[in-house]
Amino acid sequence: MPTDNTTNNKTTRRNLFRKGGLAAGAAVVTGTAATLAAKGRSDGTVWQIDPEKCIQCGNCATYCVLDPSAVTCVHALKLCGYCDLCFAYFSPGFEPEAGIEAPAVESQLCPTEAIKRRWIEGPHYEYTIDEELCIGCGKCIKGCNNFGNGSLFLQVMHDRCVNCNECSIAEACPSDAFQRVPANHPYLLKGEDH
Repeated sequence: MPTDNTTNNKTTRRNLFRKGGLAAGAAVVTGTAATLAAKGRSDGTVWQIDPEKCIQCGNCATYCVLDPSAVTCVHALKLCGYCDLCFAYFSPGFEPEAGIEAPAVESQLCPTEAIKRRWIEGPHYEYTIDEELCIGCGKCIKGCNNFGNGSLFLQVMHDRCVNCNECSIAEACPSDAFQRVPANHPYLLKGEDH
């Protein structure tokens, strides 16, 4: 009795190559699409936030296609005053008590505890950002700009960003702070000429 491959589950060399070719073709297409998505535009530019235009609206935390956002807070240490009472760290209205070196979580402005405070000497503390915890909400930056010296700002982290051609945050940015910059100078820093 002759066997027909359409009614029999027997795998022939031809069917194996056909299925393997389809799988390989699908892998190439998927890999190419992933590479193009990761690279974004081919004009040598990447997304970045102009810290001089940013108004800390909170859209960076909610509009990014990634979770958490590819945008995090950056601390320009050379601009920082290393204050005892940092308005980027403490919630408005916080009254420090004598002898408290590590205030309670409810006294901190950051909702994810991404800002770390370390005593240096005298009344001076160093504040660093834990990028893994930062969601890019901008609350600390708003506090620093309103009551401090503005040493904190938001920035797109290019090791996270997939460089989407139509960035959702850029579309939602009310101050037009999101822009394309040359990939060889991807970070716009506060205090630098653009």
